[in-house]
Amino acid sequence: MASTAQSIPGGASVVTTAERAGSFAACRALLRRDFVLAWRRRGELFLPLLYAVIVAALFPFALGPDPELLARIAGGVLLVIVVLAMLPALESMFRADLDDGTLEQWLLAPQPLALLALTRVIAHWLTTVLPLIVVMPLLGALLNLPVKVLPVLIVALLLATPLLALLGSVLSALAAGARRSGILLALMLLPLAVPVVIFAAGAVAAAQSGMPFIAPLMWLAAALILAIVLAPLACAAALRIAVET
Repeated sequence: MASTAQSIPGGASVVTTAERAGSFAACRALLRRDFVLAWRRRGELFLPLLYAVIVAALFPFALGPDPELLARIAGGVLLVIVVLAMLPALESMFRADLDDGTLEQWLLAPQPLALLALTRVIAHWLTTVLPLIVVMPLLGALLNLPVKVLPVLIVALLLATPLLALLGSVLSALAAGARRSGILLALMLLPLAVPVVIFAAGAVAAAQSGMPFIAPLMWLAAALILAIVLAPLACAAALRIAVET
């Protein structure tokens, strides 16, 4: 088999097209596998979505039909609902792979473990969180969210939820070997989620009051880029620890 790297002067190496194609094929196969498994468990897949709709529908009954009150709290309520709906699914992000030996195969694979972990986070976000963002117009209408604020809310969610998924993947990898770690995972993630929710809610509140809202979104984008780089590496290290113990 031909080498997958070529030496260049100075002792460095470059990745060949074959190696990049192999990594792409492995990530595509992992995504396809996760989508098939998610479809087979589609009853569980819609639980976060059902939870979000029920909670959003109950708020007008609990607070009263005052449209101004509902519009004022709608952005923060929807952000918190999405964060809480994400928590149950984070617990099982890597546990099944640890139980059936898939993680051992990941360690033996020629592809970087961090890349495979990032692919799993992407699949998790697409199957669990993206449906919540799709129904945001409906949930916003239930809480009388102004239409002009809805695009800002969706952009904030598109930045905040992948960031939370990446942070949660590291914690999920750390707790993969523990049984009934849902409460522990929530306790570890919620302090990390507070700044994310603050910036996202700040952008929505600024848009609702007619003030500039780009700065909080830029902070979220910067944090997301940093998490895309660092979180898969930390997740890979945590997965190695989970497999070895």
